[in-house]
Amino acid sequence: MKKILFILLVFVIASCSKDFEEMNTNTKSPETVAGETLFTNAQKELSDQLASVNVNTNIWKLWARYITETTYVDEANYDIINRSQPDNAFRTFYRDILRDLMESSDVMGKIEFVAAEDIAAQKNRLAIVEVLNVFAYQRLVDMFGNIPYSESLKVDETTTPIYDDAEGIYADLFSRLDAAISNLDAANGSFGSADVYYGGDVAQWIKFANSLKLKMAITVADVAGLNPGTKAAAAAAAGVIDAEADNCTMVYLGASPNTNPLFLDLVASGRHDFVATADIIDTMLYLVDPRIDMYYDPIDTSSDGSGKYAHIGGAYGYSNPYDVNSHLSATLEVPSFECMILSYEEVEFYLAEAVERGWAVGGTAEDHYNNGIMASIAYWSNGSDDGSAYVALPAVAYSTAAGTNWQEKIGFQSWLAAFNRGFIGYTTMRRLDFHTFPQPPQAKTDDGSLPLRFTYPVDEQTLNGANHEAASAAIGGDNMLTKLFWDAN
Repeated sequence: MKKILFILLVFVIASCSKDFEEMNTNTKSPETVAGETLFTNAQKELSDQLASVNVNTNIWKLWARYITETTYVDEANYDIINRSQPDNAFRTFYRDILRDLMESSDVMGKIEFVAAEDIAAQKNRLAIVEVLNVFAYQRLVDMFGNIPYSESLKVDETTTPIYDDAEGIYADLFSRLDAAISNLDAANGSFGSADVYYGGDVAQWIKFANSLKLKMAITVADVAGLNPGTKAAAAAAAGVIDAEADNCTMVYLGASPNTNPLFLDLVASGRHDFVATADIIDTMLYLVDPRIDMYYDPIDTSSDGSGKYAHIGGAYGYSNPYDVNSHLSATLEVPSFECMILSYEEVEFYLAEAVERGWAVGGTAEDHYNNGIMASIAYWSNGSDDGSAYVALPAVAYSTAAGTNWQEKIGFQSWLAAFNRGFIGYTTMRRLDFHTFPQPPQAKTDDGSLPLRFTYPVDEQTLNGANHEAASAAIGGDNMLTKLFWDAN
């Protein structure tokens, strides 16, 4: 794991209005804030959003069935109105991430350098900003479907941006990513320590960008018009993340305000809101998965406190007593625990899937599947277990694992490995449809099944009504069970 420590300026954004104009109002003067600092802040805002389990901002670990709630069970039952999660996610991505990235690019792009090495480093910096733009926009599309894109940050021109077609956005993101990759040159510098993911290592950003291209291709694998197979093959040929050392991570500090949000949500808050689900605990126990102790702390099941420890999961969507169910492990509660942005393990599962789809990415599906599992186990065990014994188990081995098709085999192990990245696990469930988990008792979806998207923010219905209505009609209805364009199965 990369251990890139950082010290950040913390920007306090005072925002009472929730309309799109306010979300896109720049509260950081480019005359006093350097483009590099804006980039750093965007990186932290992004990783904070990805890492959090605060039910006001991030409920993906719940929807992915990694955790469930103890007392307040709205979110596990797909209630996204009570706490306005779509509004909060929408605002965070546009105002705190994409706006900072745009301003960073604008500020840095206006500086005129003379020395060739400075010009080259500036080109790399602008390309890296663009790569993160693509990452953020893809996440928004995969949450909502059609979203504001072409007019989204043009607050001087409109405060009621149109919603662009999601497939068209993906096509443009592929083009933008290709252009950014072509502008990256590993022979030159970039951000240096202002880059809190890779420390300014351009070679690593090239691998990240190619891996993001592969990820996007896999996501739209059933959309022939986007030529996903060709794009995946090109990404693999150009070089993707191929070792744990290439993982893109954000390593937090041990002191406030720069601790991992998990520490704030699970420890500093003093709250006991979450326990493990029976869905994942029972699966891991059946598979004899060594990561169970790394993911969850066992509990004392003895009546006299004598120390008979076991892993027990709660029923998803029900009220579950904290003291009689396993909790997220102490590892995740360390203030400096890192947030994973994109990893070797994730990429290997994408490659396994690509091979099964007949795409020319190299290797065999079984090898990539094994690599993904072993990389995950090695990561969580800090290298003490290489995972070889686990992948040899009949219930895990690619040739004998349960499942009627490769989607089930790859999907289940990818879901297990994505444990601390709820959105990846949730999206794997949506894409590959391998899950057969019980429905929660008070589900807010029409048929009780897993939601397929966030509904649009309530504020957009009020403040951008005409465009919201048009977008809703275009996708087939603003409903949690409306499939995204790439969800063909």
